[in-house]
Amino acid sequence: MSLLEKQKIQSYKDLVVWQRAMELTVAVYTLTANFPKEEIYGLTSQMRRAVVSIPANIAEGRHRGTRKDFLNFLRIAYSSGAELETHMEIARKLKFGNPEEYHLADTPLMEVMKMLGTMLSRLKSSEAQSL
Repeated sequence: MSLLEKQKIQSYKDLVVWQRAMELTVAVYTLTANFPKEEIYGLTSQMRRAVVSIPANIAEGRHRGTRKDFLNFLRIAYSSGAELETHMEIARKLKFGNPEEYHLADTPLMEVMKMLGTMLSRLKSSEAQSL
């Protein structure tokens, strides 16, 4: 039985990883709201695009209908998470935003990355078994 079957998934909105990615999106928007105004087209924009890409790619991949497509879109979401991690480290080193607000994004980001990693591993192994 696959991870998706165990969760009784009707919609991408039923995926816990999508729900946590949405929480992460709100946290990153809150964090970046306090960045310097001159960063609106720089790091602020990059972080917001990266974070929005995570739940969007999970949703799109889920609705593509094939395991292969879902796997590809999960890879994109995972890559966007790595991009976001890097942007957050840069912003932290530059002392942008409120230091306490980073913690609101750190935890859901770690959880989302762990869930995506697990889903990717399981989908890849089940794909390999079906060959």
